[in-house]
Amino acid sequence: MSLLISCCGINCEGCEARTATINNDDTLREKVAEEWRKTYNPAITAAMINCTGCRVEGVKIGHWSECQIHNCSVEKGLSHCGMCNEMNECTNVKFVHDHLPEAVDNLKSLL
Repeated sequence: MSLLISCCGINCEGCEARTATINNDDTLREKVAEEWRKTYNPAITAAMINCTGCRVEGVKIGHWSECQIHNCSVEKGLSHCGMCNEMNECTNVKFVHDHLPEAVDNLKSLL
């Protein structure tokens, strides 16, 4: 399971986008896209909902290559933000940790 904790600490194991991808479930993709359109971006489509998790092999969600959190981890040679001494002050990951405090605990569990 440790590789299913993303760079920022989100647990990909329970992510419906991952479930839709693994099960090739277009109905679930549409459900996720609808939820994400309301929450994040009105331009999200069901076709964009394809991801196995940011730290495992496989397809990645469209914005993955542009994710500041992921790219920062890679640039620093770290597997995830929990390994970074600057995590608690980091403005890149603050949004995630403010909205999903369990992400911090997930990262701590990897240490």
